[in-house]
Formats: sequence, C-alpha cells, structure tokens
Amino acid sequence: MSSLLHPLRHCVPVALLSFVTLCAAEPSITIEAGAAAGKVSPLHAGLMTEEINHCYDGGLYAELVQNRAFLDDAKSPVHWSPTQNAGLTAAITLDPSQPLNDRITTSLRLDARGAATSPAAIASVANDGFWGIPIQPHTNYQASFYAKAAPGFSGPILVSIQSPNGDTTYAEGKVLRVSGEWKPYEVTLTTGDVPTTMNARYVLSVKQPGTVWFSLVSLFPPTWNNQPNGFRKDLMQMLVDMHPKFLRFPGGNYLEGDTIATRFDWKKTLGPISQRSGHQGPWEYRSSEGLGLMEFLQWCEDMKAEPVLAVYAGYSFREQVKPGPDLEPYVKDALDEIEYLTGPTSSKWGGERAKDGHPEPFKLTYVEIGNEDFFDKTGSYDARFAQFYDAIKAHYPQLQCISTVGFEQPDKRRVHSRTPDAVDEHYYRAADEFVKVAPGYYEKYDRKGPKIFVGEWAAFEDPKIKPWTKGARNQPPTPDMRAAIGDAAWMAAMERNADHVVMQCYAPLFVNVNPGAYQWRPNLIGYDALKSFGSPSYYAICMFNQNIGDEILKASSTDTAVQTSATRDSKTGEIYLKLVNPTTTAQKVAINVKGVTSLVSTAAAITLAADPLATNSIVEPTKVVPVTTSLSDVKPGFSYEVPATGIVVLKLKR
Repeated sequence: MSSLLHPLRHCVPVALLSFVTLCAAEPSITIEAGAAAGKVSPLHAGLMTEEINHCYDGGLYAELVQNRAFLDDAKSPVHWSPTQNAGLTAAITLDPSQPLNDRITTSLRLDARGAATSPAAIASVANDGFWGIPIQPHTNYQASFYAKAAPGFSGPILVSIQSPNGDTTYAEGKVLRVSGEWKPYEVTLTTGDVPTTMNARYVLSVKQPGTVWFSLVSLFPPTWNNQPNGFRKDLMQMLVDMHPKFLRFPGGNYLEGDTIATRFDWKKTLGPISQRSGHQGPWEYRSSEGLGLMEFLQWCEDMKAEPVLAVYAGYSFREQVKPGPDLEPYVKDALDEIEYLTGPTSSKWGGERAKDGHPEPFKLTYVEIGNEDFFDKTGSYDARFAQFYDAIKAHYPQLQCISTVGFEQPDKRRVHSRTPDAVDEHYYRAADEFVKVAPGYYEKYDRKGPKIFVGEWAAFEDPKIKPWTKGARNQPPTPDMRAAIGDAAWMAAMERNADHVVMQCYAPLFVNVNPGAYQWRPNLIGYDALKSFGSPSYYAICMFNQNIGDEILKASSTDTAVQTSATRDSKTGEIYLKLVNPTTTAQKVAINVKGVTSLVSTAAAITLAADPLATNSIVEPTKVVPVTTSLSDVKPGFSYEVPATGIVVLKLKR
C-alpha cells in the first residue's frame, strides 16, 4: 500500500454509523458556491482500452469471423471445420505453400473429393465466430474473402450463414467464378424474416470436386456510421453515452507485449487489412490488428474525444531495450507515430495518414511514454523516459509527456532525471478501501508537482480475490453495486481535485462474458455475440461524466458517511452535486449552498441505488440502472435523504 493512502477523516466502522449519527450534530453537506475553488480539466473523464477479454476481436471491432487469416494456430485451422453431403467429402488443411502475401503467410486449403451425385452435393468450410455468429432479421452482412482455385475448378462458391447443423439458411449469396490467382471477392448477405440468434455459423461451399484456397475470410454486420472495417454499433453507443473526453490507447500490456516482437508495432497496423499480419497478444490469444492505429483515431473522432497516445518505450514483459543507442530506433518510431497523428500532409507520415483517408491532423496534447514501467526490475525507466522526453520536447515542445510511474509507487521507481508533465497512477482496490481512503486523498498532493493521470482504476468486491488472480475468473465478469459504491467514492475524490487530476479512466473497459473469453475482472461493459449490458459501475460513471461542470466548488461534510463532490457550469450556473452513501441505511443530510441567495425550487435527482449484491448481466441487463426524479422545495438550505447503498447526482439551478 502506498504511503499516500491516507486514513478516513472520521474513522468510524460502518456498523456504528447510525449510532454515532444519533449522538452527533445534524449531518450536513456544505457547498461553497460563492467562488470556484479551481477549474475542471477539460479532459478529466475518459476511457482506457487494450486488447484483453476479447475487447477488440470478439468485442468492439465488428468482425464476426474468428481466425480469419488462419494464423491463430500454426498447426490447426482453429474455429474452422469441414462439412460435406451427398457424395462429396471435404478436407481442410493449413497451407503455408500458398500464402496470400508476405504478411498473411498461410491459407486454408479446401479439397472436395468424390462425385456430385445429387443437387444436394456440397463440400464446405464453416467458421463458428466469436462464441457464435449473431443474426438479426432484415439485415445486410458484408461477406468477403480472397480465393484461388487449382486447375480444373472455377467455381461457383456459395456463401451463407446457417444454423450449426446446416438445416436452416439465414442468408446466402454466390461467387460465380474463381480465378487461378489470388483475388478478392465480396458478397452482400441479406436476412429476411428470420429469428434473432447468435447460434449460427458462416459457411463457404463448393458443389463440385476440386481444390480451392481461402485467405482473409471476413463477415461484417452493419457498423457504427456504416464505416468499413468498423465498430459494433451497440458497444460504440454505450461508449458515446459515457461522454468521454479522451481515449488512452493502445493501452496497457497490449502496448508492451510479452516480447519486443509482440509489442503493438503501429506501422504494421496501417493500410488495408490484407497487409496486417496480426500478432500474439499478452492475454492468451492472437490479435488480428483489424483495429489498428487509424481505427483507434477514428474511434476517438467518433466519440468526439481526444487521443492520449501511449508509445512503446523499450519495456516488454520478458525483455527490455537498454537506454542509449539501442533505444534510439524506438525513439524514432515514437516520433514517426506522433508525426502520423499531427504532421502536415507534406511530411512523410502525415502523408501516410492522408493516404489512409484522413488528411486533417488529429489534436494531440498528451503522450504517455510506455506503460506500467514500475514492473521493470532493471531500473532503466528513468533513463529511458529521459531519452524519449528529450526527443519529444525537441520536436514537439507543446506536447505533455506522461511518466508511467506515479506517486502510488515507491520513490526509487519514479522518474527523477526529468520532471514529467504528468504521472500515471493505477489503482485496483477493494471497494471498502476506496471508500476509506477517498476522503482527503488527492487534497494532500503537492500542487507544484506533476499533474495526475489516473490511467487505470477499478473497485472490486472481495479484498481476498485480486483481479489478476485465477480466482477472479470464477466470479461474474462485471462488478456489483458494492463495487459501484467504491468506484463512485473514488470518482468523487478525483473530481474534487479535477484541476490536478487532469485525466482519469476506468479499466478494463470491455469483457466478452462467454466462458474462456476473459482473463480479468471486474470489467465495465459486458457482452456476448448478440447482446450487451452496462455494470452498475458503468452507470455510476455515466452519471458522473454526464453531469460535470467546468468549475470545482469546495464541498465538505459533517457527521455523515456520505461522500461528495460538487462542480458548476460557469455559463449556466447549474451546480452538480454528487452524493455517495456507502452504508446500508438511508442517510438524511442537510444540504447548505453558501454564496447564493436563491435556487430554482425544483431540481433533478438522478439516483442509482440497489442491494449491495445486485448487479446486471446478459440475462438481466437493466436490473440496476439510474432513475431520474424531480425534487421540490429546493433552496440554499434543504434536507435530502440519500438512499442506502446509493449514488445520487443533484442538479441545482440558480
């Protein structure tokens, strides 16, 4: 535990709170509205992302085919299976002798043997998707693949979406002829009046004997804004609803990789997907790299959020680059990446960005140098940070450089040779601990030091089961209301200091809830192939992010367990008061708004309250959601009862 974990101001066991309240003065919360205590950072609340829990492939990235390039396993075409009927047999094998190109170096060979003895004769290869292929009625699906045929076979190739046993066809199309050379083919598959299901497979079939090779076999549903190679619509909408101001990417361990070779090598993620080989990720599965650097930037643009770019800084889990000459190529690579984002089209990498469809540069304020370099046991981060810092500042003096070692880490691990513009702190804590340490936590930081970026944080329920341990995989993938209370207390602490805590974001963002799909919990948003849901913590974050002003107001409490923060919109004068009750009994408080003579007599109250164990799931996606009600008789001094295990936003108008 960091030496900066300060004790609760009122160290009273929760079980005794009701007794103490009876013996003390009237519980109260006071907001000093006469003058702002500080400015809310315009980037205070955002998102962090990385490829974990099938966050990209099988998640936000809308591709429905798993192992589309046949590179996920060198020995077997995993997620693909042969089917046959009526006289034809089907055999499939990986064939490295017929590569699509020097990036996608293996193809799938389908051998159809026998005689087509009836119109029903067929030999096929089928993909099972990411725990199923989702199907909706009256929907267009974009199917594509590369194919080449051996002499004696020219087609056709039937393309379909079927039930697992093949008895039901939901949509179908056809490619009439196939060349003896690699060529791309596209088919639009349209469903009719079919049931909604995710129990389907994607099938490529032939009806005559012969040999055909396939590569980069793809299937996309309708995407967000109908973007090619785009995003899953329901998940993107959930992100937009969070009102994020930034996106930290490519995020966490996915940036570093287990080895230098398996880091996020951004240059290999540019251009058409036929040029992206993918790579083994650090979380037990391979990344297709369909979601590459430009897609990350498009993701930011779609949310009207600013990129926070993390650059590889020479540290991978199993090997590191020494500072000095060995590190220089990686420093140059980071400068090239920054140029890709921000450079004019006349520059080399700005020109490449324009070729990728985005002539206008992207706004960039912060660059994070590495990720969690406190794990580097060689102690080289100080020197590595300095090397990147000096190069970035020389070329881009306006950019702010973030150290990945924050003040929650021992002093010996921090950067001392340079002064970072901000430091990235990570907090995965039990919910009760967040509730305990949140009061006064960031108030005691030195405002003359670097700004704070809380680049990863999340509350979990059982202090004995850490998110990174195997035991966590036996728990539900998303948190319950207990964790949401801890998250809200921590958000209130960060918001009270939103002039110094310039950015903050929960992690991990996404989880595919199917067994075997996730490696970590808790996670903010859950989904399967067809449905999605927000956890109670998701709704708590939405409540905070959707109701934040640009001015911090000093808020204090007396004789109550309720934790609070307050901000104000300087243009409208509306005050956003956050109230977090961690106890299992309702807490009545007197709310005093000083510095104003009057308030509008009605106010909106947005409330998230439930049993501590209550949660949302695929089966019950909206069991715990916010409810908005109207308050009456509001004035500068009024009473309000905060519900048990409750999070409330009061919107007070002048």
